[in-house]
Amino acid sequence: MRSLPCMCYLNTNIDITQDNLVMNYLPILICLLATTLVANSQAATPQTGPVIKAFGPVFEVPAGSYNLVPGTPYKISMDISSKGQDPAATNPNLESAARFLNMHARSGIAPKDMQFALVIHGGAAHDLLTDAAYSEQFVQANPNTTLLTALGAAGVPVYLCGQTAGYMGIAPEALHPAVTMALSAMTAHVRLQAEGYTLIPF
Repeated sequence: MRSLPCMCYLNTNIDITQDNLVMNYLPILICLLATTLVANSQAATPQTGPVIKAFGPVFEVPAGSYNLVPGTPYKISMDISSKGQDPAATNPNLESAARFLNMHARSGIAPKDMQFALVIHGGAAHDLLTDAAYSEQFVQANPNTTLLTALGAAGVPVYLCGQTAGYMGIAPEALHPAVTMALSAMTAHVRLQAEGYTLIPF
């Protein structure tokens, strides 16, 4: 059997046996390609929930991946200082908190075993405002309101640096109900670590 002719030019002397071989296997190749594309499409679809619905989408990973230990209680804190670039979109850093809770709950870690706390300072403070206070600065409702409400309902305390609030002129009444004012972000971190919280280092 000859090798396939070069396809860079028109070859009228096609080997019939070889052509039949290609035609016989072509449906199988197409089927395999379609199956691969469908599998990849499904694998690349992140899922939200179950702790924070509609936020914090996560990807499935292979069973047995390195994970927290089921049945072990954990205390975790996260520092957020950057505001989202788009004032009309949810702060992706806040959504990372939802992602942490969702991905571990989906991977066998009971939500009751995860105590999670957020410490906010810097530009991210604007994302903690009520809709009314946010609209005064950005002429629209706060896109983070629903997420903050969901985090509060899940028992996640959100601590705002009081020094940041003072510098930015943010009054306590301008904050979303899920937010608690702290003396400073540094104060909140020291206390949380003394209480056994592990700070996520990014």
